[in-house]
Amino acid sequence: MITVKDVVEIDYEKALAVIKDFVKNYLETTGARNIIVGLSGGIDSSTLFTVLAESVDKDKIVALILPDTRVTPKEDVDDAVSLAEKYGVRYYVIEIDRIIDSFSIIPGFDINGKLDIGNLRARVRMAIMYYYANRYNGIVAGTSDRSELLIGYFTKYGDGGADILPLGCLFKTQVRMLGRHLGLPKRIIEKPSSPRLWRGHLAEEEIGLSYEEIDVILYGLFDKKLPPDKVAAATGIPLTAVEKVLKMHNSSRHKRRFPPIPSLPWNDNPVRELGHP
Repeated sequence: MITVKDVVEIDYEKALAVIKDFVKNYLETTGARNIIVGLSGGIDSSTLFTVLAESVDKDKIVALILPDTRVTPKEDVDDAVSLAEKYGVRYYVIEIDRIIDSFSIIPGFDINGKLDIGNLRARVRMAIMYYYANRYNGIVAGTSDRSELLIGYFTKYGDGGADILPLGCLFKTQVRMLGRHLGLPKRIIEKPSSPRLWRGHLAEEEIGLSYEEIDVILYGLFDKKLPPDKVAAATGIPLTAVEKVLKMHNSSRHKRRFPPIPSLPWNDNPVRELGHP
């Protein structure tokens, strides 16, 4: 029987050491002087920020808190500011409301849209982070975890736009445990996961499954390499749920790949090394 216990019982001190070395080595290899990170006050960004703050000199970190006050709860901003001040890291609170509103020049623009405006918010945040990356000769550290990456639960060229993904090796449930290991406040550890793309937006509600279920399914499919029916039998989770997660993975492959490029007869797939499948 596969349970969430099988997923979360890992050596967090070793995982933390690997992630810290990964970050430091990447900085040294690229010659970048700073790391830009979006700090939302949620579990992923708070955990990543804490890892970064304990990995490199605090003067090398720039934390960007980017709320749209119409959809971002004030407590999220407060949690983010509190964490940045705890570590003495340079941070900026930039309300993106007016930037989003500036898109009203687009014909048919509707500020009350859901997915379209939600993804626009994510892409505006990404653009601001890369502005600061250029300004401070930095790299952008993305906050996506392994669960989100595998099921495609991120905005293409939004929160999916990053130079490194230090938490991409950990499932969501493992990130929560790492956050606990790092001593994050209980209110952050237990906060429901949400990209905050629209008011009341909750990840598990939108997906229709809890991350405990998602992670157990992903663990069965990708770590144990079991077929869907065997995952269902081993976890006790309905086969329909397993197939739903697998469908999300398959349909989101374009988010994890370099954009397709045609191959000419005289230069067979010339950018394969950049990630083109």
